[in-house]
Amino acid sequence: MLSLYNTLTRQKEAFKPIEPGKVSMYVCGMTVYDLCHIGHARMLAAFDVIYRWLKASGYAVDYVRNITDIEDKIIKRALERGITPEQLVEETIADMRQDAAALGLLPPTHEPRATHHVGGMVAMIEQLIANGKAYPAANGDVYYAVREFEGYGKLSGRTLDKLRAGERVEVDPNKRDPLDFVLWKAAKPGEPSWDSPWGKGRPGWHIECSVMSCHHLGEHFDIHGGGEDLQFPHHENEIAQSEGAHGHQYVNYWLHNGFINVDGEKMSKSLGNFFTIRDVLQHFDGEVIRFFIVRSHYRSPVNYTDGILNDAKHGLTRLYTALRGIELPASAGLDWNNAYAARFKAAMDDDFNSSEAVAVLFELAGEVNKSRDPQLARLLKDLGGVLGLLERDPEAFLQGGAGEGELSAEQVEALIQARKDARAAKNWAESDRIRDELIAKGIALEDGAGGTTWRRA
Repeated sequence: MLSLYNTLTRQKEAFKPIEPGKVSMYVCGMTVYDLCHIGHARMLAAFDVIYRWLKASGYAVDYVRNITDIEDKIIKRALERGITPEQLVEETIADMRQDAAALGLLPPTHEPRATHHVGGMVAMIEQLIANGKAYPAANGDVYYAVREFEGYGKLSGRTLDKLRAGERVEVDPNKRDPLDFVLWKAAKPGEPSWDSPWGKGRPGWHIECSVMSCHHLGEHFDIHGGGEDLQFPHHENEIAQSEGAHGHQYVNYWLHNGFINVDGEKMSKSLGNFFTIRDVLQHFDGEVIRFFIVRSHYRSPVNYTDGILNDAKHGLTRLYTALRGIELPASAGLDWNNAYAARFKAAMDDDFNSSEAVAVLFELAGEVNKSRDPQLARLLKDLGGVLGLLERDPEAFLQGGAGEGELSAEQVEALIQARKDARAAKNWAESDRIRDELIAKGIALEDGAGGTTWRRA
């Protein structure tokens, strides 16, 4: 049985969906004002693996990952660039989808945009006011009264008194309590706005996810996920809003992925250690980035360096090399009674432990290298596919992905032919020179009875 770590209860629990055979899952997606960074890649790939495993386990999965397309950062960045927020949003969504494709992400079932649900947000805010959980202020904003929600802090473990005593809280004369948070922001000149009972304005960030998740999955659903940094205040506020409006439990299981650190420090623009997915793709194949993420447990922190990415590249190369040159039979589906498959399944059923699952892939690859058994190779490819790995032709991975200034496949083949001609003429010095040139340019040669094969080292 699948067990998962529930942030809400701080323990592993057996997974029991609300409706047998079906899973409803919402994951907080991107605020589309800039290119996605490597931390976003961690979240996107982690929940893609969870989505894939739920599907592989036989569940019909309704997976919702939203797009926040109205927010302060979007308005500010559009103003800086001299374009409209709508233009910025469309451009950034296209970039996000390009990055997602490079990482091998499956598209979610639904990808709602916040601006398409403003009417629902207004309706939920009205319900919160009617329930005594929110209040309109004199400045046209509407605030959530956190002290009116008894369970506030149950996800993050932060009590209101501790928050009040231990953290700096913005002083706002329009709030009844400094801890109250905004549900609706009164319009400012030149900003996008919508009509509401409180005047023109736009929604606060937190209300967006409460409304989009409930719209697509209902007022009570199975899994809510996102980055560890969203536990507080975003997810805490989502619970307060949704349960404050509907009067019952919002989500059964809360899942949060760990951070990516850069050289041991949290990634931050202020520290100058900030990398976009697009930056990293200039140097590493998208599947290498995915493998770097997948080989760690989704809840653990991950350290990013070029050296660690190179290690991931070598690891993925080992798996693809095991498949090289074997004619695979058609897939008949996974037999979970197979010893390797059973261990893989046990790992994934233990809170989606992809790290242990990848260890099984390496053991299986070692056996394939020894036996060259097509059935075992088929199993390796199929198990890898469950994690979104090993889905390409081995030659396409091993010989593809030439970076800037690197030899093309045609140039490599021409040099290999020149080396072959030199060997035929017994010109060993020239043969060695060509081999050394290829090695220096990152090309590994393997001479065998069937000729010379190559891969990018």
